[in-house]
Amino acid sequence: MTRIGLISDTHSYLDEAVFQHFKECDEIWHAGDFGNMEVIEQLRAFKPLRGVYGNIDANDIRAIYPEKLFFTCEKVNVFIQHIGGYPGRYAPGVKKDILAHKSQLFISGHSHILKVMYDESVHCLHMNAGAAGKQGWHKMRTMIRFAIDGKDIKNCEVVELD
Repeated sequence: MTRIGLISDTHSYLDEAVFQHFKECDEIWHAGDFGNMEVIEQLRAFKPLRGVYGNIDANDIRAIYPEKLFFTCEKVNVFIQHIGGYPGRYAPGVKKDILAHKSQLFISGHSHILKVMYDESVHCLHMNAGAAGKQGWHKMRTMIRFAIDGKDIKNCEVVELD
């Protein structure tokens, strides 16, 4: 079983509580808009980090992280893209990528809106952790913890930082 801490839209701010909430996680996945290299360095020093760049991320971050990330965690095909939309309102090309890569978990950020919803049309779970940073219109800073056990995605928990 792999325990994941999912975070997005930190916008150069990393709450110390992140380390407490993600202490039992095996990996951290960041869905873009890190904001600066300091956030990346702090997260990488704490746990293995996967991520994608977001629309506010500068060239130093874009040189390290891709726009789209496809990988397999245990037996789950994962796709992460910062500006991705959600079921019924995907960004251009996202549904095609989900189908082409047989993604079972699609993760996005950008909207600052926490969502966990299943898309029956593509047999894929969508997650957006909301926003963990202080910049933006959201009222509650959020993250998600969950586990991947073989082909099962389970134990999903929303973490509120405010």
